[in-house]
Formats: sequence, structure tokens, C-alpha cells
Amino acid sequence: MTQTLSHGGDHVAAALQAAGADCIFTLCGGHIAPILSGAKARGLRIVDTRDEATAVFAADAQARLTGRPGVAAVTAGPGISNAITALKNAQLAQSPLLLIGGAAPTALQGRGALQDIDQRPLVAPHVKRFYKLRRVAELASAVREAWALALEGVPGPVFLECPVDLLYDEASIRGWYLEAAGKGTALADRALRWYLNRHAARMFAGSTAVQIAAPPAAVAPQCGEGALERAAAALARAERPLLVIGSQALLRAGRAEALAEAVGRLGVPVYLSGMGRGLLGREHPLQRRHARRNALREADCVLLAGVPCDFRLDYGKHVRRSATLIAANRSRKDATLNRRPDVLALGDAGDFIERLAAQASPRAEWVAWLETLAGRDRAREADIDQQAAVAGEHINPLAFFRAMDREAAPDAIFVADGGDFVSTASYVLRARGPLAWLDPGAFGTLGVGAGFALGAAQARPGRELWIVFGDGACGWSLAEIDSFVRQGFAVIMVVGNDAGWTQIAREQVKMLKDDVATVLARSDYHRVAEGFGAAGLCLKQADALLPALQQARALAAQGRPVLLNVWLDKTEFREGSLSM
Repeated sequence: MTQTLSHGGDHVAAALQAAGADCIFTLCGGHIAPILSGAKARGLRIVDTRDEATAVFAADAQARLTGRPGVAAVTAGPGISNAITALKNAQLAQSPLLLIGGAAPTALQGRGALQDIDQRPLVAPHVKRFYKLRRVAELASAVREAWALALEGVPGPVFLECPVDLLYDEASIRGWYLEAAGKGTALADRALRWYLNRHAARMFAGSTAVQIAAPPAAVAPQCGEGALERAAAALARAERPLLVIGSQALLRAGRAEALAEAVGRLGVPVYLSGMGRGLLGREHPLQRRHARRNALREADCVLLAGVPCDFRLDYGKHVRRSATLIAANRSRKDATLNRRPDVLALGDAGDFIERLAAQASPRAEWVAWLETLAGRDRAREADIDQQAAVAGEHINPLAFFRAMDREAAPDAIFVADGGDFVSTASYVLRARGPLAWLDPGAFGTLGVGAGFALGAAQARPGRELWIVFGDGACGWSLAEIDSFVRQGFAVIMVVGNDAGWTQIAREQVKMLKDDVATVLARSDYHRVAEGFGAAGLCLKQADALLPALQQARALAAQGRPVLLNVWLDKTEFREGSLSM
């Protein structure tokens, strides 16, 4: 459809609207203001943050939960450099998103303009493509291409550099250029005016009426029938098969329920990780939660669905050499990382499982194997219960998460941002359903909490939303409590306050006999929340645990963000947990 658009920012907004975007996450800046104004005028929600990284984290989370690209817009120079960690996190998590970055005026780049740097070397290593735009007429088509590219093959971020003089209306830009050229009569002055006039004409050529079209629908890559048949044959021979499902299997967010049904039909015991957590609900006879390393070492057929053999699988050493290894993955690099699979199913992992379930059937021989794994889970759960019952001066973290698991809503979404406290949660807190658990992924990035919560709140309005913070990690997100309050996001924030970077301290003190730089204070994080207008609660004693959780939920249900500052006792639960 051809549209008459008022300025370049409106070109970008119209293309985003046609693609299906409903929101832009941003921290405002003069270089991108026309985009935000144009998007708001078209009905897109503008969610503003206090840090550019938060905006990108939010776009990442929205993408994970919806299966379509999230959109963030940041200003030039430091706005873009502030976003790099979040951008890299999205790349490694294979999240489709569009990052729109401002830039200095085209005619002033390289001449010392405000916030002018060469942004390509900074950004290009972390995105699928860096679009450096130079004409207004290119803006809409670039958005359309970038949207499709973000979803294609192995999804990931795409960057659009939009110089400020492409975004304002032509009359204003020509006025700025005329003023910059001055009124001198010297040859050099007249040459400068001629150059800027010709430059503006090139920039705005063909921009009055622009074709706005939706991007083509994304098509998930499929593995060949040969790989499917070999995988089915391997399962038919197996006596102790095991399935591990990771985030990549959930890239087609709309197929989560179908994937869960396929896993059930397949009948193979399964471990869920990353965005895969919650795929089968809180309780499912096939899902195993504990002793994964032992199970992998004993399995005679291992199917990794969207899971690379990285540090989380000890670089492939967890799978014994005599086992048949099946790797389903969109990325050849990930599928073959550190370990060459016996069956390579190069394509969408979720699609592979659905198709495999139509060919393979559970075997009677698997019953004993399932019971062995289930017995280990029961023993580990009993051990956790025993450790959770140990009373101390303040709050036992295991007891806290047992209580939180009982109290949180059946459709709650959990965002994980921390080290020791969050890792404890991963053993105890059960994701309620598909796409109801968000953690940073392989990059292990701290500081994702507030951004992920903003993205989740936008993607799943009305759902009860919790952030589980370590007291170290929460430092990145505290200022975003202001963003929650101003924009009506009733998030429940739990800060596990043990006054330290405990995950690091565990191994550092043991190995180096020194706690240097790992000690924090028992800070009043709840009072920080109150200062921003949210509710703040402090929990120090076990007998107040249940009332505190219930009060936090009640406050959130009334539309008020709330932070629960939980004073923790030290435990030995996570000893020996350092990953490399």
C-alpha cells in the first residue's frame, strides 16, 4: 500500500506497524524523537526506560514470548554503546529483535558532531546485519527487510542506523542546512550551499509517497526426512533414551502447546532448560528435574533439541561416547559444537520433535528407565525438603522458594536475574507452563531483570509477574522501578538479600581464602522501591514468610509494583556451583 508520510520517523513507524509491532522500548534522545512520535501517533505503545540496555532486554523478552521481533530504539553514540551487552545477550539467545539506533546528520558524520562515532565496528559483530541508511525512501523497506531477516534461519538481532536528518520533515532539514551554510558570498560559501542543497535533494528523493508492505511470513527451516528416519530408528533401538529441550525449540512461540503434546506422545524422559522450562507444566510424568548429569551419562540415546554441547553439558562430556547422539538445531555450528552428533537434524528443533513424535512410539523397555529417573527425583526432592526445614536467624532460601512455589498464581511468569539465589530457585521454583520462565541464557548476563519484566508485561498483560533478583544483580534494575510505577506495570520483585556476591564468594573464598570484592551490605532495597512510588516490604523472620508473599501478591493485584526484600541465611546448598 502506498502511503503519504509526513517525515522519516513516520516512515519507520508505518513499516513497524505493517510488520505487526505493537510497542517500542526506548530511552528517549533527540536523534530518534521522530520515530517515537510517529509510532505513538499510529497507536504503538512507547515504553520508556532509564537505561538503553533495559530497552533492549525488554525487546528480547517480548520476542521470546511472542515469536516475533521485539523493537528497541536508542539514541546515537553512548545510547548505542550502552545497549551492547543486551544486544549480545539477544544474539547468543537467538532472539529476533530490531534495534533502531540514531546517528549524527549524514552531512556532519566524521566532522565531530554530537555523539558521532563510527557505530558499525561497535555493533556489527553482534547482529545479523547492520543497515546504514542514507535516503528517506529506504527507511520503510529496510525495516521490512530487517524484520524478515531477524526471523530467518537462526533468529537474531538486526540493527538499523537512522541518521537524524533522515527522520525529520524535509522543510525542517533544508532549513537547518541553509542555516548551517550561512549567507556568505565567497566561492566556498556558495559551494557549500550548493552541496548541501544537492545532498538534501538526494536524501529526500522519492520519499513523498512510499510503498508500505508487511514482511513475508517467516518459514521455519525443516530437517530432511533422512535425519528424521535415522532418529526414529535410533529411538526404536534405545533402552534408555533421554531428551533435552532448550530455548531454541520454543522459537515458534505459537507452537508451544503442540510441542508439549508431541513430547508427551514421544514418551521419552525429558529435561527442560532455558525457555523450555515449563513446557510440560508443573508436573508431568516424563519431566525430570534433578541429576541430569547422571542421566545423560547412563542414556544410550540422547536427543538434544535446540541445545548445544557448551559448558552446560560439560562441552559434550556428559554424553557417553557409546550413546547415539541426535542433535536437532537450526544452527550447524551449535549442533556440532564440541561433539559431532551421530544424527544431525539441521532445522527447527520444535518442528523436528513434532514430526518425530508422528513416527516414533514409546517402548515397554523404557518403563524401568523412567522409574529409575523418577526415583532419583523423589530422593532429591526429599533432600531439598530436609534442607528447607533447617531454621536459622532469618530466611532459608529453599524454604522461601518452596513457599513461593505454592503461593504464586497458576499462570505466573518468573524472570530470573541473579547468581546463587536464582540458581537455588531453578531447583525449587516450577515454571507454570510454556514460556513462563525467562533467564538470560548462555551469556549469563546479570541485569536482565527489569527489562525482561517490561517485555513480559507487554507480551502477556494481566499475568502475575515475578522477578527473582539476587541482591547483587538487582543493582542494575532498581532505577527501573520508576519505569514500572509510571507506566503501570505491577511487578512483584523479590530480592534475595544475603549481603554478598555469594555465587562468586563460594569458590573464591575456598580457593583463595579471600572474600575481596564479594561482600555487600544488608541494604534497604524495599526503601528504594518506596522512594520510586512502589510498595516495599522487608522479610526477616520465617514466621512472616507466608503473610509477606500474600501481601505482595495482593498489592500487585491492585496494580502496584512491590519489592520484597528477603533477608537470607547462608546455606551450603549451592557449594561447588562455579561454571566456566
